[in-house]
Amino acid sequence: MLALAGFVGLSLLVGVADAGFMASSLPTWFHSLARPLGTPPDWLFGPVWAVLYALMGVSAWLIWREQDAAPRRTFAALRLWGWQLLLNAAWTPAFFGLRSPAAGLVVVLLLLALILLTIIAFRRLNSRASVLLLPYAAWVVYVIYLNAGIVVLN
Repeated sequence: MLALAGFVGLSLLVGVADAGFMASSLPTWFHSLARPLGTPPDWLFGPVWAVLYALMGVSAWLIWREQDAAPRRTFAALRLWGWQLLLNAAWTPAFFGLRSPAAGLVVVLLLLALILLTIIAFRRLNSRASVLLLPYAAWVVYVIYLNAGIVVLN
């Protein structure tokens, strides 16, 4: 259970750390931008990301539990998970910290590629773990739409 708390906690920590970058830019710079149709209200992002981070953590924990059966594949899959988590953490500083929707778009496109690779690697070890990442991948596709829309409209 300690490992589960660690994976979920690490995932949630990314969201908490990124909140600082958004806090200063959201009410000023971000609200001055034209946003695409279908942009949800600001309050929705926090709860959605919290659920997605929890799912990411549980997913990684399920893979971590496979280490005795397939240590090399488990390590490789968790390494991918770590890279995608790092890119996830990099999106907010790129978009909000640098105030650069274009930089954010580059990061989020790379993020989607890593998420898909992680899902494939997880699927080989534990299908439930890969399924838990599907809502995350879907949300990131939506974030790409929003981010690209902001780039085009501004």
